[in-house]
Amino acid sequence: MNLFANIFGRLTPEAFQHDMVVMGGVIGMTVSGIVIIGLLTYFKRWKWLYREWLTSVDPKKIGVMYIVVALVMLLRGLSDAAMMRAQQALNTHGFLNSDHFQQIFSAHGTIMIFFVAMGLMFGLINLIVPLQIGARDVAFPFMNATSFWLFAAGAMLINTSLAIGEFSAAGWLAYPPLSELSFSPGVGIDYWIWGLQIAGIGSLLSGINFTTTILKMRAAGMTLMKMPLFVWSVLNSMILVIFAFPILTATLGMLSLDRLLGMHFFTSEMGGNPMMYVNLIWAWGHPEVYILILPAFGVFSEVVATFSRKRLFGYTSMVVALAAITFLSFTVWLHHFFTMGAGANVNAFFGVMTMIIAVPTGVKIFNWLATMYRGRIVLATPMLWFLGFIVTFTIGGVAGVLMAVPAIDFQVHNSLFLVAHFHTMIVGGVVFGYFAGLNYWFPKIFGFKLNERLGRYAFWCWFVGFLLAFVPLYILGLMGATRRLDHYDPSLGWQGLFIVAAVGIAVILAGVGFQILQLFFSVKDRKKNLDATGDPWNGRTLEWAVSSPPPFYNFASLPEVRDRDAFWDMKKHKKDFPDVKYESIRLPKNTPLPLIIASLVFAVGFAIVWYIWWLAIIAGLSALICLIYRLNNDETEYSIPAAKIAKLEQEHTA
Repeated sequence: MNLFANIFGRLTPEAFQHDMVVMGGVIGMTVSGIVIIGLLTYFKRWKWLYREWLTSVDPKKIGVMYIVVALVMLLRGLSDAAMMRAQQALNTHGFLNSDHFQQIFSAHGTIMIFFVAMGLMFGLINLIVPLQIGARDVAFPFMNATSFWLFAAGAMLINTSLAIGEFSAAGWLAYPPLSELSFSPGVGIDYWIWGLQIAGIGSLLSGINFTTTILKMRAAGMTLMKMPLFVWSVLNSMILVIFAFPILTATLGMLSLDRLLGMHFFTSEMGGNPMMYVNLIWAWGHPEVYILILPAFGVFSEVVATFSRKRLFGYTSMVVALAAITFLSFTVWLHHFFTMGAGANVNAFFGVMTMIIAVPTGVKIFNWLATMYRGRIVLATPMLWFLGFIVTFTIGGVAGVLMAVPAIDFQVHNSLFLVAHFHTMIVGGVVFGYFAGLNYWFPKIFGFKLNERLGRYAFWCWFVGFLLAFVPLYILGLMGATRRLDHYDPSLGWQGLFIVAAVGIAVILAGVGFQILQLFFSVKDRKKNLDATGDPWNGRTLEWAVSSPPPFYNFASLPEVRDRDAFWDMKKHKKDFPDVKYESIRLPKNTPLPLIIASLVFAVGFAIVWYIWWLAIIAGLSALICLIYRLNNDETEYSIPAAKIAKLEQEHTA
């Protein structure tokens, strides 16, 4: 027995035993994996997958992989949401026990924030930012690939908890003392810590990478005040990542030390303080909300200008509003725990700051509406997502300002009113924004348009389903329903509203079904919907200046920018631009090291979760050796001659 424990730590056969609901998910994942492996083998695509994708450092391919992982995790997160709402609608006749419900609750929040919203965000950033600033690559290609694979490793570790062991039942932010070893002795909290820690380090590296890319790699003539709004929004978001994610890394590290080495950072014994954890996690957590929403604001700025056929109204005020939100996002975190006894003066300050941060957000909404005023508006699918955002985000924003009043927050704190507000901001703002971006830039990324009719069906299902799912939660919150309820007294009269909310989730799932059909029929009919021009929407920014999909080097000749709407200016003054002169291009070589390093880091995380210390040491040292090898390798780039560039351009254009 001691030998078994020395080899496998606390991993025992019991870790693989689950109830029928969990086993259904495990079987589903296993079957899906077998089908994918079978298809790759049948069509002999393993070498193609390895050469073109798994070892790629091209930010466009990395962006696509981010989005694929995020959409897979979206399906997992939505299935968790459907199970929770079904349980609450059925109430005492439900199918989930209390512990399993709490695990699903925790997994849903963790997955949707860290692995859906963050994945969609970094996917679009990788795809669009280098093109919009007129660059061929990002500042640190190897770091960029490593960031993605660490993100994928964190997602894999979270999903591993479904099959081996269990997941956290302490909520998506795992407050102590519930997340401490004495109250949660199992592996669930450890899976949560290390899944987030690994993905969070990847996010921090991406923040450094894209901040450097935007500041140092813009095309000639593109001053800061000539950057597209999407690039401005990404720059502010990445600055927040650089300042906020080290807080998360340190906080998770201290919680892990509490659990692994018996330290007392957040326990009441030996001088620890659970409230310090709450302060730290929200000092990261509230900027995280703006990390996610700012790039969505940038997407809407591009979409509204393009489909209104107008220059964006109030560009300078939009830039100032982004900077104001970035600064103020670090001054509001305490509104998440007004009820914790900080005192009237502290609560008043953070209440006022919460109201103030609504001002620059309101400026942006009015500027978007002013852009639409007297524009030649085209109601394409991306524009529908924007209009849906205006409705949902305004509802959520008003509820947020309401809760900024400490006296009101005392009444609705920890209730479903807060849950409804949070989802209205994240789903109605972030997810709608990234869906708008995916529909808008899809023809640029893949070379053909998405099916508009099915895209409209998907939007209306999401929009109507969202209102059905979350408006009842505002009402339930005012009636006293709290979070994490897996059952309640039928005499309270809540069940009808929970049933409406469950119907809303079903309508959203229908929207996801239409999105899957949209993708299927778009791929099937791609020859009919080819983007032969590179500019299917009559766009205004540089990404539309290259063919669709873009060549692997982005620009054969780096552009010169004279106007804020650079491509619009090029189309308007086409004769003023000289003929292209091709020069040789240097690009980074593909490498398997990011995938290898992330796989080893995954092994480290898994080993620490299960106390398999020999594996953690070997995998950790191996990852370090791989990194040292890469840092000492000077042969990381290759050159493409000018003649080959000219030939490739002719073929690509044809």
